[in-house]
Amino acid sequence: MSIPRSSGVLLHPTSLPGPYGIGELGVHAHAFIDWLADAGQHYWQVMPLGPTGYGDSPYQAFSAFAGNPYLISLQDLRTDGLLQDSDFDVIPEFSADRVDFGQQYIWRNQMLDRAFAHAEAALMSGEHPLHADFDRFVTQEADWLGDYALYTAIKATQGGLPWNAWPEALRARQPEAMAQARQTLARDLLRVSFLQFLFFRQWNTVREYARSKGIAIIGDIPIFVAMDSSDAWARPEQFQFDAAGQPTAVAGVPPDYFSETGQLWGNPLYRWDAMQQDGFKWWIERFRGSLKLFDVIRIDHFRGFAAYWEIPYPAETAVHGRWVAAPGHALFQAIRDALPGIDIIAEDLGVVTPDVEALRDDFDLPGMAVLQFAFGGGDFSVNAFLPDNLRENQVVYTGTHDNDTTRGWWAHAEESERHAYRVYTSSDPSEETFAWALTRMAFHSRAKLSVVPLQDVLNLGTQDRMNLPGTTGPQNWTWRYRADALTPALSAQLRALTEETGRLIRF
Repeated sequence: MSIPRSSGVLLHPTSLPGPYGIGELGVHAHAFIDWLADAGQHYWQVMPLGPTGYGDSPYQAFSAFAGNPYLISLQDLRTDGLLQDSDFDVIPEFSADRVDFGQQYIWRNQMLDRAFAHAEAALMSGEHPLHADFDRFVTQEADWLGDYALYTAIKATQGGLPWNAWPEALRARQPEAMAQARQTLARDLLRVSFLQFLFFRQWNTVREYARSKGIAIIGDIPIFVAMDSSDAWARPEQFQFDAAGQPTAVAGVPPDYFSETGQLWGNPLYRWDAMQQDGFKWWIERFRGSLKLFDVIRIDHFRGFAAYWEIPYPAETAVHGRWVAAPGHALFQAIRDALPGIDIIAEDLGVVTPDVEALRDDFDLPGMAVLQFAFGGGDFSVNAFLPDNLRENQVVYTGTHDNDTTRGWWAHAEESERHAYRVYTSSDPSEETFAWALTRMAFHSRAKLSVVPLQDVLNLGTQDRMNLPGTTGPQNWTWRYRADALTPALSAQLRALTEETGRLIRF
């Protein structure tokens, strides 16, 4: 594992500030990187960057390979001449604190349509300055881009219905129907491909800038893909589907800290036998694609590679499922053979059994610890998340995107948890000081890497949490910070802690 003793901040790009209602891959992304560098941080952790649909969760994307066009910087398109000043004559009133995804779906797509229209004729004729780069991108990403563009274009003609509700010929990808769709929807395919090109072009610029500042990017691979995704539509033979394209079983987790009835995710489950027969080709390409976005890959729900919770379809909750073994060792050996030197973090939270620990440790993968989980149960000798019980080859968080903010957690913590914290630390923090106290605890731990959500750095409360698992509430995934929140004083404070705890990487 090449991760040094270091630290970083968790922030999804949608949470960046900016004038157009959602974080973008432009000037504010660069400014955040500057702030991270000033604060002595070595990592920026983001969530999956794929295109989102109903519910707006980055963990339920329409593609495991594509980027989210909502993140494309409109101002950069204007600078590049792909948008004109007149395109900005009518701009809705946007919230500076929350993303309105419905508003983005309408207005931003209109702006992206205009950008494509401005470039279309020149692209088709080969005269546009970006033509050669665009052609190269389409060729390099052909393994997924064609299917994604066709899926997206057909989905639009079907009123947004999921692929398994399309007419049989389209659902089953019958050759004549596919040929007809490619011909009829040629312009739409070009548009989708061009927007993907713009996303990756801008992301690569952001990533190169981060590298120039000594910042590496950690990004997520969710173990499962969305049911309504180009991946499931294009490769149904690798998923547990019946002849009509309906899942026979779906993914989730059993009852846990977050939910008494578990979490019914609804993602289709893999046919691991089919995947193993072709040497896990799709998985290798998925990791290879993620390395084009990230320097380090965090696998969300790593335990599912040892055994996954299989829930019969249909079901109303995740309670009546069962654990089923998965070929994790064979998969990760194939990935290591194909992509030597890849850096992976295993999200090993939840029900961690000896087979999960063996899979993690056999490949020397750092697992995760969350300090908000450290003070339940009352037995300091067995709680794996207490700082004294952490391992060096581990990533410690105050909280994650699925937790309350640390200030919010302390405000709502059980008295038994508050008491355990006071006993363990011989201190009694206030709500105002607790987030920084837990951040200091994370940074002082022996864990190799410490990551803190930006909400905790900013000392924000429950109203600013990123997600409440098991819900599709309007607050989920919508939080944004304001540009003036990242002050020089805050960066100096975080840098001092980073240096004090031996986590400063001099660049």
